[in-house]
Amino acid sequence: MTNSGSLTDLIDIGANLSHKSFDHDREDVMQSAKAAGVAHIIVTGTDLTSSREALRLASGSDGLSCTAGFHPHVANQCSDFELEQISTMLQSDKVVAVGETGLDFNRNYSPQADQERVYRQHLEIAIAVQKPLFLHQRDAHDSFFAILKQYRSQICGGVVHCFTDTEKALDDYLELDMYIGITGWICDERRGRDLQQMVGKISPNRLLLETDAPYLLPRNLNPRPKTRRNEPRYLTAVLETVAQCTGRSVEQLAGETATNAKELFKLIPQVAQG
Repeated sequence: MTNSGSLTDLIDIGANLSHKSFDHDREDVMQSAKAAGVAHIIVTGTDLTSSREALRLASGSDGLSCTAGFHPHVANQCSDFELEQISTMLQSDKVVAVGETGLDFNRNYSPQADQERVYRQHLEIAIAVQKPLFLHQRDAHDSFFAILKQYRSQICGGVVHCFTDTEKALDDYLELDMYIGITGWICDERRGRDLQQMVGKISPNRLLLETDAPYLLPRNLNPRPKTRRNEPRYLTAVLETVAQCTGRSVEQLAGETATNAKELFKLIPQVAQG
């Protein structure tokens, strides 16, 4: 696949396909995504149960891979035993990233001390297995960035997924040569305005696209879906909005972001070449 791209080669780097909202029609959701041009989906693991389910799903499909880790919301439930299980899962070629991990001080579902401890432990696992990080940060940039910076020279890379923060935060992550994941947040004419203005600062070789399904349904879908559930097939709405904001064609962006995903997550030969 070249950077000219095609709309049959999109890669959704983050979808929560193990979520219960997909239990009744998961196969149909995957087929609809394929029909929309999404060639590959990385299924997000957010705790031990969802990581195991993500690996089970990925193991049964050439069009799926997954991550394994503990979201900061559940950091207080993450013991050494659970981390050992995550490390074991990361030996599989189907598990392409460590996480979702990071810091979320917005609601502090887990105490900040637990979040920082588990975040560091995930970073150490990423160093040991030499796989990239799938990172989450909300209202915790200073601590998140300071810790990441300490480990950056030893990790092989990663993506700050679902980026919605400030221009300063974006500059900090790009300074560390991290990839940036853009979701349907950018499609929101209200809260997505700042992101629409700054997405052009992300260099073409560091931009990734994701849905974070079933969350963050793009608000600019026409016609509007009957439910609020987001799906990987709506990655095209994210693609089109980013194209409008950056002045690049959808074909070019499709190629660039798919190439980036393949390189960061070592998806080749899991993803067929276009």
